[in-house]
Amino acid sequence: MKTTQWMTLILMVLVAAFSRLIPHPWNFTAIGAMALFGGTYFPSKKLSMVIPLAALFVSDLVLGFHATMLYVYVGFLAVVLLGWTMREGKTFTRVGTMSLVTSAVFFLISNFGVWMMEGLYPKTAQGLVSCYVAGIPFFGNQILGDLFFTAVLFGGYEAIKKFAPDFAVKASA
Repeated sequence: MKTTQWMTLILMVLVAAFSRLIPHPWNFTAIGAMALFGGTYFPSKKLSMVIPLAALFVSDLVLGFHATMLYVYVGFLAVVLLGWTMREGKTFTRVGTMSLVTSAVFFLISNFGVWMMEGLYPKTAQGLVSCYVAGIPFFGNQILGDLFFTAVLFGGYEAIKKFAPDFAVKASA
């Protein structure tokens, strides 16, 4: 990979990590979109998993660690895996739909982690439902953030491929 291509990837990781560190509405960050983007565009499947998790980890070093981290990281890995399904045939509709799907997948996994690890809810079906209901306000912001940053990342990268192809990274299976 060329230096310019590495610079593109590193810049994207830093922007995603930074989006968690600046003041923002709860869950309105670039991390979910970065995970989807990574699964779709990064040149190797291994790299597609490592780079988004690196962005998450870098920002967690500043924000602090918590009991539900395993579920958060697994949730973002699931988003990367769903991104793998979009390596071929990216359309506006498909990218938008997958952004919504990955928001829902992350919501389900991360809130399950809150229910399991935090002790805020009884370990019953009703407790799990209560946990998911309590997470709905965060979910709305996550959907908006994922849609916004997915549009920025995917749209921006397609523009880079068209107007500055030396900075683009070719995906491989």
